[in-house]
Amino acid sequence: MFFRKSKPAGTKGKPAGPVDFLIVGLGNPGKKYEGTRHNAGFAALEALGGKLGVKINRSKYKALTAEAWIGEKRVLLMMPQTFMNLSGESVVEAMQFYKLKPEQVLVILDDITLPVGVIRIRRKGSDGGQRGMRSIITLSGSEQFPRIKIGVGQKPRPDYDLAAWVLSKFTGEEAAKMLDAVENAADAACKIVQGDLEGAMNAYSR
Repeated sequence: MFFRKSKPAGTKGKPAGPVDFLIVGLGNPGKKYEGTRHNAGFAALEALGGKLGVKINRSKYKALTAEAWIGEKRVLLMMPQTFMNLSGESVVEAMQFYKLKPEQVLVILDDITLPVGVIRIRRKGSDGGQRGMRSIITLSGSEQFPRIKIGVGQKPRPDYDLAAWVLSKFTGEEAAKMLDAVENAADAACKIVQGDLEGAMNAYSR
């Protein structure tokens, strides 16, 4: 079973213990950015929080956070509030506090090279031009972050302003695809945290 809404059996009255995994959804804070392409990571993290029965609303590490359990793994869900280009500030601060390696940090982000709703899972890699991922890699000095990329569609034409595109909202048809995508991303995150990255790739990555 992936989802646990309370502590594992036998932990009542005991210290919570260390965080085993950090799951980061990338996006921009504020009402004006809700539902935009660049906030696909936030949407997926909110879907995951819903599955785990937690609200991501605790202010910590320049982010909104929540603690939860996935199987026997204690995880910290994080939505950086630094704006996309400075996401690394939030992530690295939490990594340093919990002494986490990049392999223990799963990043969920938007990808404009993939069709809307398509998911691609990678064990590691470059930032692929995504500035939030670039900030994380630059400040941590590592590319070893597993990640779930959610397709938000390519620009409608080459001369279309990139910033305007990623900050645009989905059409009705696209929004329906994204509902499935963020649910799948949440399920994939649970598999990855429990050590089954290959299984997540086989089930969800296209």
